[in-house]
Amino acid sequence: MRWRYKETVLTLCTLAFFVTMVGRLALSPVVPQIVETFAASNAVVGLALTGMWLAYGLAQYPSGILADRYGERRVILVAVGGATLAALSVALSPLFALFFLSTILLGGVAGLHYSVATTLLAQTYDNVGTAVGVHNSGATIAGLCTPVAVAWITVQFGWRIAVAAVATIGIPAAVLFAVKVRPTDPRRPETPLRERVQLSVARELLSRPPIAFTLVIAIVSEFTWQGTASFLPTFLIDYHGVSTTFAGALFSAYFVTQGVVQIGIGAVSDRIGRDGALAGCMLAGLVGFGTLVIRSSTVSIFVGVFFVAVAMSYGSALMPRFLREFSEAERNAGFGLVRTTYMIAASLGSAVVGLLVDLFGWPVSFGFLAAILGAVFLMIAINRAFGFGY
Repeated sequence: MRWRYKETVLTLCTLAFFVTMVGRLALSPVVPQIVETFAASNAVVGLALTGMWLAYGLAQYPSGILADRYGERRVILVAVGGATLAALSVALSPLFALFFLSTILLGGVAGLHYSVATTLLAQTYDNVGTAVGVHNSGATIAGLCTPVAVAWITVQFGWRIAVAAVATIGIPAAVLFAVKVRPTDPRRPETPLRERVQLSVARELLSRPPIAFTLVIAIVSEFTWQGTASFLPTFLIDYHGVSTTFAGALFSAYFVTQGVVQIGIGAVSDRIGRDGALAGCMLAGLVGFGTLVIRSSTVSIFVGVFFVAVAMSYGSALMPRFLREFSEAERNAGFGLVRTTYMIAASLGSAVVGLLVDLFGWPVSFGFLAAILGAVFLMIAINRAFGFGY
């Protein structure tokens, strides 16, 4: 098959997502070294990382507004180039205060990418579900490769070199995107930015029944993703008694499965509809978490982790469900707004799961995740059965 321009756009958007994710993930494996370097506490370094992820979520809405004013291509270039420069600033920071601010900046500029890139892909592809699935694999590959690569470089050369190494992929990615992706026309080049940020407009958009309905699905799904990503290895070690090495291997397999399956979920959603694919993901999560809680054999653990990974591949069906509710003029700002909204709301996932573990134990905490995914499955089924049109 002849290589087409839209494949170039998809490939380079995926590479850009990979870079922005690597920049954020590069810090977690070197927290002990950062604590030692700056003589800081784990709590303060953790606060910097929390600020980074919060800035990432908050950047989603303004990214869409900026794309309407300046075009998607420019905003993605700022995200890739800015994340690279921010990672270098983190690596070179002589004082903890500068490290702290650079870490938050890294999250903010990296957050400019996803919403805008997804909108660009929606303009480029008819089968946007498949395209979103491929694009999301950039983050999955980053999640698989970054901890290993950063750990090795840190042992050999130190944590600063490991974080600065983001530039070795960030700079080429930015150059390739600038050279190969054509300029995109802004939709509202003359509208002042302050006129786009209006609470009444945001309230009206979020209150539309189909968008509000999809937001509930997104919040629950992302909440579950956060809780699973934070505690799955610990759950396997504490509850099932597996070794740390085996738990780590299963966690890697979990990410690999997500990366592969989400492309298929996107293709399925293009064929049978977004709600059918999302319902399948929710049902897979119910089966997966239920299996992990109820049974402890090696086979059941593999089966449970596989089905949970399938469930957490929901994004390639969920994002197109949002996009179909926006007009062309609303897509950038509207999609950015819903991303900011559900990511902030779902950011409590790790804290809530951890609290449930402390208070009631693993069966209740992971059983809770199964229950809320089951509730979303029922929501989708009822909406479809009774034709509510949400």
